[in-house]
Amino acid sequence: MDDQLVNPETDEQTGAPTRGTAWFVLFILTLVYTFNFIDRQILVILQEPIKVELNLSDAQLGLLSGFSFALVYVTAGIPIAWLADRGNRRNIIALSLAVWSGMTAISGLVSSYGQLVAARLGVGLGEAGGSPPAHSLLSDYFPQDRRGTALSFYSSGIYLGVLAGFAGGGYMAEVFGWRMAFFIVGVPGIVLALALPTLIKEPLRGRFDKGISTEKPTLGTTLSLLYEQRAFWWIAGGCAFTALISYGNGNFFPSYLMRSHNMSISEVGFALAAVSGVAGAIGTFGGGMLADFLGKTERRWYIWVPILGNVTALPFMAYAIFSDRTEWILYVLFPANILNSLYLGPSIALCHTLVTPRMRAMTSAILFFVINMIGLGAGPLVVGLLSDAFADLLGAQNLRAAMLIVLAFGFIVGNGCFVTASKSLNRAADTSDRRVV
Repeated sequence: MDDQLVNPETDEQTGAPTRGTAWFVLFILTLVYTFNFIDRQILVILQEPIKVELNLSDAQLGLLSGFSFALVYVTAGIPIAWLADRGNRRNIIALSLAVWSGMTAISGLVSSYGQLVAARLGVGLGEAGGSPPAHSLLSDYFPQDRRGTALSFYSSGIYLGVLAGFAGGGYMAEVFGWRMAFFIVGVPGIVLALALPTLIKEPLRGRFDKGISTEKPTLGTTLSLLYEQRAFWWIAGGCAFTALISYGNGNFFPSYLMRSHNMSISEVGFALAAVSGVAGAIGTFGGGMLADFLGKTERRWYIWVPILGNVTALPFMAYAIFSDRTEWILYVLFPANILNSLYLGPSIALCHTLVTPRMRAMTSAILFFVINMIGLGAGPLVVGLLSDAFADLLGAQNLRAAMLIVLAFGFIVGNGCFVTASKSLNRAADTSDRRVV
């Protein structure tokens, strides 16, 4: 059932939610997304003690933290988004939060690699229902000229989750062990899931999109429209290969610091919480604000901002992998993570302008399908495979070499996609105008 409830806290003249209500909903959904990434990234900081206890290879770690999770995450995301474009998005988010939090807690009870993979598949299944419905909700709480800012604020939950997951996970693993760390971070999400229906109202769908059809499109209709939008697919490619760097190298950076720089798990956790979590949140939110500001006169700034971020981040990221000076690595990672995280909010906001309101959850799901299959699915697995392949040839430098290859490849292909998207955007805008009925 599609319950089109209007939030009671609305402006009396326009019927739209008040700015205070919209920002409250944004805060709650960002908190949910933070739990999403705490539960996802907790494995990254814990993988070294897990590797030792379960006797795993780097390729198995990459499969565990990347491909196995991504496969379920992106596959389940499509049907869940289809439901979200038709039903109550808030309830879908609440149920999904309960599932992924519960499966995170269960991860601490496993006794084998296969059981841990199964638990992480459960986390991926739950998290598949998080972002696409939330993106759709936020596009009905914020008008088009503020969506870049809102969606970037929401996307900062990625890095707030990284911050909490790295700092808390590293500390808890050292004090209580990696098994208890999974349990401690999983339980609070279940509590939030139970409270969510009382905190958020389902808004009127498409309230800011005048003259748009309210007909519920089929998956085929959505795919057909997106097929015509060449810019969408190039944007998705740019995001995906940028994420290949973020997930591929990011998921192995704690291991790199422990192996090559002799840092303890708690030291790595607190250090990366600051340089990855805080910096990433700043960059993600700043990217949306910058794109909204510059995009008032030229919408291609929603693509140029990600390109600018990737290009200026490259020397910092290369230095972080090349250098043997631990303190300088941590210093340069801060600006690197700010710049490398500018892309997501503007990209989501721009993609939502290319489709109708009832296609937005599905559009986000398809965008995330591409991002996560390439970025999250392939990134850590490729780094792990390359690291294992270079072990005999390069010894202790094997992981460093693998990370450099992924950095170079992701940068070249990702920015090539964004540049092509910029050239295609005007044609996409003309096509999207014809969807108004």
